[in-house]
Amino acid sequence: MNRHGINRRRFLTAALATGAFAVAEGSLRPLARAGVLRPIVDAPRLAPVKVARNRIIRTVVGLRPFREEGFVVEAERLGDKLLVHNYGHGGAGVTLSWGTSSLAVDIARQHLQETSSRFPRKRKAPQRFAVLGCGAVGLSTARLLQRRLQGQGQTVTIYARDLPPQTTSNIAGALWLPTSSHDRERVSTKFIEQFRLASFLSNRAFQELVGPEYGVRWTDVYELIGHEASLDRELVGGAELYPQIELHRNAQQTFGFPYARKYSTMLIEPHTYLRAMLRDFYVAGGRIFVKELKSREEVARLSEQVIFNCTGIGARDLFDDQKLMPVRGQLEVLLPQPEVDYCYLAGGSYMFPRRDGIILGGSWDRDDWSLEPDRAQTTEILEANVDIMKRLTGVSLG
Repeated sequence: MNRHGINRRRFLTAALATGAFAVAEGSLRPLARAGVLRPIVDAPRLAPVKVARNRIIRTVVGLRPFREEGFVVEAERLGDKLLVHNYGHGGAGVTLSWGTSSLAVDIARQHLQETSSRFPRKRKAPQRFAVLGCGAVGLSTARLLQRRLQGQGQTVTIYARDLPPQTTSNIAGALWLPTSSHDRERVSTKFIEQFRLASFLSNRAFQELVGPEYGVRWTDVYELIGHEASLDRELVGGAELYPQIELHRNAQQTFGFPYARKYSTMLIEPHTYLRAMLRDFYVAGGRIFVKELKSREEVARLSEQVIFNCTGIGARDLFDDQKLMPVRGQLEVLLPQPEVDYCYLAGGSYMFPRRDGIILGGSWDRDDWSLEPDRAQTTEILEANVDIMKRLTGVSLG
């Protein structure tokens, strides 16, 4: 239990149990939905992570924009303008970015088409679009607008207080796994449908970006589990999004934990990815104004007719969403280890190996606005991952 009374292990367990939704009949291939049992034969050894305080190169803290009822993707009128919200992704902002951005752009396009059909004789001027925020969600929204409106005379402008590498998205662990995005006891059936569709769309979009240019790569994930019931839990977003699922029971001697599940997903290097996205936006003719908007009235005075709100935690004050709360996350970054080529999840702890360092987490401090590193939390994170390494040291995992 952390100092704010929220146990991240329980939260992740609940988040991973999200309900199922079929995007369209036949559109999701049944890739190892329940997983397969496999023996470990001549398995390669996993390189151990060197967890030590003197290997820490930085400690980073970010605020996840969390809503118990899940993210908001909806439109409203703001005077004579159309305002489309796309915020509140919790700990899954990078993961879900392309999916919710696609939903948001579709909503805007539908509204514009309906307006055009009501006034067919009115001369159509080129639309101008504003995107508020320059993190992963804002950039994916802006790029989708540019892609879908290419050659139609439209312009896209980003307004943001911070640009990469100073955004919350730069601090994300960024494993493609849409956990920590909502409280499954508080969400509606409609939200679950949106969530599953956004997960599917975003997963496919990131697959197209795999490679060094965008810092996206496939990786193996080992979910180390203490209770058998958790082994059969569906992977968040749908098992069809995770190839090569393998389930391992009676795995104490093999994994150091009673049960384990292995699967493949993508790992995103935030600094590389956001830098490439920003470059693409500029190359496509986008403009950016570094500007902090402090009220709905300021937003309404923007010259663009269609505005996308991708402000993350900033939407709490800017648009008075009191259901939006900060959930503080602290990460310890160790010296890089190129030989470590796998990720693990174990309760509330995790390890992601990136080129810029080994990422150790995690913490889930609800309604905590502090961006200062907590030394006691550093110790907790290190000790938890040392314990995991003690179990895995000298152990073969396939």
